[in-house]
Amino acid sequence: MKKIQMVDLKGQFEKIKDEVNSSIQEVLETTAFINGPRVHQFQKNLEEYLGVKHVIPCANGTDALQIAMMGLGLKPGDEVITADFTFAATVEVIALLNLTPVLVDVNPDDFNISIEAIKKSITPKTKAIVPVHLFGKCADMEAIMEIAKEHNLYVIEDNAQGIGATYTFKDGRKAKTGTIGHVASTSFFPSKNLGCYGDGGAIFTNDDALAHTIRGIVNHGMYVRYHHDVVGVNSRLDSIQAVVLDAKLPHLDAYNKARQLAAKKYNAAFVGEQNIITPIGNPACQGICDTCDCHVFHQYTLRVKGVDRDALANYLNENGIPCGVYYPIPLHKQKAYLDSRYNEADFEVTNQLVKDVISLPMHTELDDEQIEFITSKVKAFING
Repeated sequence: MKKIQMVDLKGQFEKIKDEVNSSIQEVLETTAFINGPRVHQFQKNLEEYLGVKHVIPCANGTDALQIAMMGLGLKPGDEVITADFTFAATVEVIALLNLTPVLVDVNPDDFNISIEAIKKSITPKTKAIVPVHLFGKCADMEAIMEIAKEHNLYVIEDNAQGIGATYTFKDGRKAKTGTIGHVASTSFFPSKNLGCYGDGGAIFTNDDALAHTIRGIVNHGMYVRYHHDVVGVNSRLDSIQAVVLDAKLPHLDAYNKARQLAAKKYNAAFVGEQNIITPIGNPACQGICDTCDCHVFHQYTLRVKGVDRDALANYLNENGIPCGVYYPIPLHKQKAYLDSRYNEADFEVTNQLVKDVISLPMHTELDDEQIEFITSKVKAFING
């Protein structure tokens, strides 16, 4: 059996290395390292894939989220609602801009932001909602957009983990995550479903005026060289990362299908295990259906009940199975984001999830032998 990796980027690279190597060589020979033609080519290709009018590449996913908020003109003191159970970057940029983070609880089944919690947290100071498509599962965008319309709020999608996922509206319409809100951000960190070989990110929007503003922000506020029309930052995707992403983009749907298939095999192996709660796609499908497109499984995350989660993690590592705990501490309990406004009773789900969750290896190169070994060890520990 091959060595089990949490993310097998080397195996993925082997299948596309000729195209990647030749494209990188092209960049080296043309020396068009920043804002070169290959960056613009990738931008156009990603716009076409997503069905969005504007993709603005930038240096990383955290910058993308910050720049999206800057582009909307949010002011210090404005309240921004987001999920308590996610990576810190989501709340980090809110605080960096002197906005007021409002952390709310999530759903117990798909780990995404709770619609009821959003509704309860809206005040006259609320200006935006940041849903996170956590672990690759679409948040309930139709309900979120309805709330935003009712209260005249912006919706900023954090699509760092969900690129390629498809949201289905009640009327049957479909849209890629990152194209539904007013603006969205994504990360191309190497381990992402669409990852480069360094840092990278992008902002998506269908709003022409907002796109124009953001294009200035990412490049020191310039539209014409040395004319600084808006306050900006230095955040650009370099050409080498762009060609890597452009080589991977035609394979993204296949990558996501491989992840979905691996998730289905994991779920099948855990059927009947009373102490394991497996991830789901659309709740109406009662699991992961054959046509699953609402979850791209950036992570495959279990909940374990009546089990010492940390002891399980240690046991898996001892058996050569890497695993992760995303996330061990709620954001509202992090030292940087403590706030007397928060009531522990409002974070019942998150406070439990941080004790229960464990993520198993998930990537495009997982094979049946590895999945069987991983699941057998999980069950052996739990049924000890």
